[in-house]
Amino acid sequence: MAMSKILLSLSSTPPPTIPKSHAQPTCPLFLEPISFDTTRILVSRRTLIHTAFTTCSLVTLSSAVALAEESSPPPPSSSNSSKSFLSGIANTKSWFQFYGDGFAIRVPPNFEDIMEPEDFNAGLSLYGDKAKPKTYAARFASPDGSEVLSVVVRPSNQLKITFLEAKDIADFGSLKQAARIFVPGGATLYSARTFKIKEEEGYRNYYFYEFGRDEQHVALVAAVNSGKAIIAGATAPQNKWDDDGVQLRSAAVSLTVL
Repeated sequence: MAMSKILLSLSSTPPPTIPKSHAQPTCPLFLEPISFDTTRILVSRRTLIHTAFTTCSLVTLSSAVALAEESSPPPPSSSNSSKSFLSGIANTKSWFQFYGDGFAIRVPPNFEDIMEPEDFNAGLSLYGDKAKPKTYAARFASPDGSEVLSVVVRPSNQLKITFLEAKDIADFGSLKQAARIFVPGGATLYSARTFKIKEEEGYRNYYFYEFGRDEQHVALVAAVNSGKAIIAGATAPQNKWDDDGVQLRSAAVSLTVL
């Protein structure tokens, strides 16, 4: 399945392209187009339920690390690299915060909940039948449907076979190694980062990838908690990224594991 794409080039050298020979990532959902009826007014039940949750601290970013390729020039110093990344992130504190099962994420202004009724019932088993897995844990779109923010939750062992329960995204390997899981084959990788968020028991790692493929631009953030991988992807056509890329990137980076 596919996940996301993004346009954050930090080097004057053309960014590396993920070889087409690589296996397709396990999570390709973020590249799927959506059908959108512009004559329909979307009213979110979740918006009504969760309007009380309007405050939360802005995600703090630290320890940004560039994904190095052997053919690429040496990366800039970590302090300069971190500043470059942060300059492409907006303050999302005033945005509506959606709370899902084990995660929270900020939703850009004017985005609407586009989860279908059957999505709310997915994951429930009736009369002993095997539960149908949820495609998305959350999904929001711009008024014209061209820009989409999605969250996918999957058992971590579906993405990478491990004998022990994965507790952190680092259990998938390094930032570069995990790119094989999250970045589609043939995509152009523009940026990759690791950042940490302080929790009660220490720090949790998050992996960030920005890449482009098939005229789509994607920003993706992935984290792991208690054997579940939580992936947020913000996508838009390449020709809209110059105007809306900061907003979409900021939405993806706002993902927080609860």
